[in-house]
Amino acid sequence: MQLLFIHSDYIEYEAKAKTRVAEELEESSKKERIEEALVAFIAVEREDEQNVNYVIGKASEETISIFNKVNAERIVLYPYAHLSSELASPDRSIEILRGLEADLVSRGVEVTRAPFGWYKSFTVRCKGHPLSELSRKIKVHEGVVEEKSKALEAEEKAESHFFFMDEEGNLTSDFEFEEASNLKKFFLYESEKRREVDKIPPHVELMKRLEIADYEPASDPGNMRFYPKGKLIKVLLEDYVRQSVSEYGAVEVETPIMYSTGHPALKDYLERFPARQYSMPGKGGKPDLFLRFSACFGQFLMCKDMSISYKNLPLKIFELAPSFRKEKRGELVGLRRLRKFTMPDMHTLCRDMTEALDEFKKQYEFCIQVLDGIGFSTSDYEVAIRFTKEFYDTNKVFIEDLVQIAGKPVLIECWDQRFFYFVLKFEFNFVDALGKASALSTVQIDVENAERYGITYIDANGEKNRPIILHCSPSGAIERCIYALLEKAYLEKEGGVLPMLPLWLSPTQLRILPVAERHLEYIDSILPVLNGIRVDVDDREETVSKKIRDAGREWIPYVAVVGDKEVENKTLSVTIREESSKKKRKVAEMSVSALKERIEEGLKDKKNIESTRSYGLSERAKFAGG
Repeated sequence: MQLLFIHSDYIEYEAKAKTRVAEELEESSKKERIEEALVAFIAVEREDEQNVNYVIGKASEETISIFNKVNAERIVLYPYAHLSSELASPDRSIEILRGLEADLVSRGVEVTRAPFGWYKSFTVRCKGHPLSELSRKIKVHEGVVEEKSKALEAEEKAESHFFFMDEEGNLTSDFEFEEASNLKKFFLYESEKRREVDKIPPHVELMKRLEIADYEPASDPGNMRFYPKGKLIKVLLEDYVRQSVSEYGAVEVETPIMYSTGHPALKDYLERFPARQYSMPGKGGKPDLFLRFSACFGQFLMCKDMSISYKNLPLKIFELAPSFRKEKRGELVGLRRLRKFTMPDMHTLCRDMTEALDEFKKQYEFCIQVLDGIGFSTSDYEVAIRFTKEFYDTNKVFIEDLVQIAGKPVLIECWDQRFFYFVLKFEFNFVDALGKASALSTVQIDVENAERYGITYIDANGEKNRPIILHCSPSGAIERCIYALLEKAYLEKEGGVLPMLPLWLSPTQLRILPVAERHLEYIDSILPVLNGIRVDVDDREETVSKKIRDAGREWIPYVAVVGDKEVENKTLSVTIREESSKKKRKVAEMSVSALKERIEEGLKDKKNIESTRSYGLSERAKFAGG
């Protein structure tokens, strides 16, 4: 790849006429003017086709490096064939340009990509400083060639058919989406199989402004930093999922995060599981270790060494710990898809398929309950049920029962043949503001791994048998739950509702605003009464109106103003966010004990962790969003 970088005051271009390889272009996008931009003129070359991911990653790193050095505000990617005489094919060129665009967007950069395959006029004004004109060449042979696993190749070639099933059990490929617009978005996302992002989703700005999380430039993309508020939300979610699974009857274990690729069972499993592994040097520097992409094999190896009776089944084992997947760079953005994430993994050993189906349905309902406790109703996500044709032919009524439980139409995917280890799975998929879908809860019926790992149980006749294994993630990745909550809040805001996190996940549940310094003494006297609630005090030297605006920008559920009247009456003037709107705030005069009772009632049975930060905002450092 050849790149010519121009740090510009502006660039103007206009698409004039198509070539035979032109990509489709809306009329509104034919003419653009972008100011204060780093313009990257790009020629994608034939050798780049040998290792697309390496070229995209390296070009992104070089572009970001120059972008930061010149302190540009945005990036323009401009296809420019004249930089090389050894051009890649048009299809591959577009793929690489789109991949580079998506990767830069995933780093939080504003990107405009000029259309490929058009004759364009353009004007660019170069700033003229020493770094304003730079060139780079990406040599593909410098990169390690990425080999696809058999599973990834099979996933791309797998023949499947999409259908829809309504609550009456009607299966159709011709569905009317009149009252199911989100299901339509989900279906389009699934059928197009385009996972790359080309815009920054709303939750990225929110996670930064709310001081939840941000990108870590010193790490591999997809590895995030979490600020105190974000860490608190993560811990609360982790504790809630852990408690829910424990109440469901699972025992918690811990297994390593690093394994050897040379282990016979693991070597085979790596080929069967459609994920990308982080390889690490082992003995002698050879890359024979990998970071786990799930807790499956650790728990399976543990089960292999256990003595299990049919009386112990169904046996549920659970783990919540970091997992790592080397996802494609263009798919990484914010908290939606990460390379390092926290995945709750529960595995259930069942006697046979009959018991597995019974347990599958229970876990299907269990996942609905878990998501409801987090803050998602069934209207917030779309259901996908996927199976092999052979399984469906003998279990039609079972599938129809699942759809009835969902209470709305679902997307069905049917495979002609089974390649994966499962014969049935479901996912609850959140569809965000950009129409991208992300799986939250999932359960799968695994018919392979008991044999692969040598897992057995002793039946009533004293004979050894292989169990059926269920894989369950009751919430999906913890980070993805935060992403979905932020995207949901954004969508609600677009619908006219004040955005907020669930009360139990709000880093500050109550903020108290003194009108003047003399009111702090009263506030100090009531703080002990509010023990157990996450409360802070805005003691900054700001006007009350600004303090109220700032509390609104932080989505604080309850904001209490304390002035002379409140001190005299021993009350608080409380703004209740969930009952307020953009036009009118809901304000209620409440005693301290009544407010505490209301907040505790709103928390229901959720565990509440008090903040370790100081009460006063004036004493707190600002981590982000400044």
